[in-house]
Amino acid sequence: MNQERLARVLARMKENNLPQMVLNDPSTMEYILEYPLEPLERMYAIVLSTEREPVLLLNDLFVVPDGIPMKQVRYFDTDDSAAVLARYLDPNEVCGVEKVFPAKLLLPLQDTGAVARFVNGSPIVDTVRACKSADEAQKMRVCSLINDAVMDQLPALIKEGMTELELGAIIKELYLKEGADRSGFAGVAFGANAADPHHRNDNTALKPGDCVLIDMGCVKDGYWSDMTRTFFFKTVSDRQREVYELVRAANEKAESIIKPGVRFCDIDAAARDLITEGGFGPRFIHRLGHSIGLEDHEAGDVSSANPDPVLPGMTFSIEPGIYLTGEFGVRIEDLVLITEDGCEILNHNPKDLIVIE
Repeated sequence: MNQERLARVLARMKENNLPQMVLNDPSTMEYILEYPLEPLERMYAIVLSTEREPVLLLNDLFVVPDGIPMKQVRYFDTDDSAAVLARYLDPNEVCGVEKVFPAKLLLPLQDTGAVARFVNGSPIVDTVRACKSADEAQKMRVCSLINDAVMDQLPALIKEGMTELELGAIIKELYLKEGADRSGFAGVAFGANAADPHHRNDNTALKPGDCVLIDMGCVKDGYWSDMTRTFFFKTVSDRQREVYELVRAANEKAESIIKPGVRFCDIDAAARDLITEGGFGPRFIHRLGHSIGLEDHEAGDVSSANPDPVLPGMTFSIEPGIYLTGEFGVRIEDLVLITEDGCEILNHNPKDLIVIE
């Protein structure tokens, strides 16, 4: 259990005048307890109070390490888990819940008057989790190095006629060989499929002239990596080259201005304005990036809607893209770690245009 992280959450609760809160997001539970557990449909929660000791609520089938310095309360599958939770809440006080708190628990609690009112407490936890410790930052470096090592091997393994599914399987196998705990995801899109940012690998076979967009990430010691590179197979057209170089310039422009105090919306604008000036603004159809850590997508993003300043310890993606329906797509993605005076790019795989022979 990480007492320092727990103390930071409690301090934020006091700052926000929130007397009690229920933590239940599995990634938050792992963040505090430093132990991964997937509860599926069962309740797994910590009740926090600024006045009382925390309580860990566990189903009888959950196995957790010995020695967690927190009061533990067990319940059985047939117990009313909402009623069990209600016993540790103050009915006269407001209570925070996380954004993934299930309706099957929240609605009965509301009906029985377990607390005075429920509020969204996620911003409190999200703010604490956003700034990684030195140990967390090192874990993210290591995971990104695994991503680099796998991506470095792929151009030599990409062959005419192979399918997206086949290349995705190769990536996942390489992750385990390079030391990842889990393969995570391996998104592959050939040719026109790359114009769909959320394309799912299928049996499309690679042919000359196709772009090869690979968006992939793995997990090591609980932390995620995420990187995208786009290659071209056998040949590259002038239009493909133009789009690629514009996306690369947008990626590098955004990364060049990142430092503590710069607003997320301004980072997004640095890339978006460049792509707009190049004539492809309407084809950059998503935000510039997302936060990452114990989850591939954590709270917070790099977008025009986020005026918050960047802070040391934050980690997020920079991934501009241009998507031309029916033709091809290009995306280039790195992860960045915010330092005291700038940022560290966690991915080292080159971004020069590569034509696979």
